[in-house]
Amino acid sequence: MTTPLRYTAFATSPAGGNPAGIVLDASTLDDDTMLKIAADLGYSESAFVTPAQSDQDRTYDLRFFSPKAEVSFCGHATVATAVALAERHGTGDYLFRTPAGEVPVTVEGAPGTPLRATLTSVAPHIEDVRDEDLTEALAALDWPAADLDPAFPPRIAYAGARHLVLAAGSRERLADLAYDFDRLAALMHRLDLTTVQLVWRESEFTFHVRDPFPVGGVVEDPATGAAAAAFGAYLRALGLVPAAAVLTLHQGADMGRPGELTVTLREGDERVRVSGTAVPIP
Repeated sequence: MTTPLRYTAFATSPAGGNPAGIVLDASTLDDDTMLKIAADLGYSESAFVTPAQSDQDRTYDLRFFSPKAEVSFCGHATVATAVALAERHGTGDYLFRTPAGEVPVTVEGAPGTPLRATLTSVAPHIEDVRDEDLTEALAALDWPAADLDPAFPPRIAYAGARHLVLAAGSRERLADLAYDFDRLAALMHRLDLTTVQLVWRESEFTFHVRDPFPVGGVVEDPATGAAAAAFGAYLRALGLVPAAAVLTLHQGADMGRPGELTVTLREGDERVRVSGTAVPIP
């Protein structure tokens, strides 16, 4: 089926979360066609699926396109795709082969209720940010350095895609987002970043997050599973949360599309799990 489906992830209502297009059989589509479909849909990303060889084989090749380019990994489109497949083939375990690597997903839930998918990231890592790159990022965001939370040092975090993590010192700072689109996009292209993960810590295990996404052709991503996975790895690597923890990330409220992402860290397993519901958009 090459006609795109429309789902929203990390919400229980079509009015919330992050919308994604899903093409369940992209085996006959070339790259230019997939990019055009993603651009026509206008969502931050769309997923393109190459089906498994049999009904018993729940392994799929999965690619992701923003309106401007292919991206290595997209969490919300992974969750949405897993739910769409589970609605047709049943809940349980699926395996997605993505450009970033293999991503297992488990879908749970009962008929008549929003299904919930949990993805397991590829192996994550974090790296330092050069002073001049941090200065340029803050200038593009129009954020004074004094508005950052010193407890959360800026880093680039990866769990399938690269994200610059910056922590706001207040909820008001996070809510006030009006940035230089072209300037930030230029920096992100140079550093090979997918989004900038802006965060504010409400309590020990609860965070509010926002993700500018100019390299994808959109101002902001409403709910970002890939960045959530990277952020979980960042928090654990810097000892900002225990090695085993369950985190709640609220995203999209400032855009009028509230969503909720659950990030699970397990001691002894470097991979990060990100969970959320997904529902069709009529």
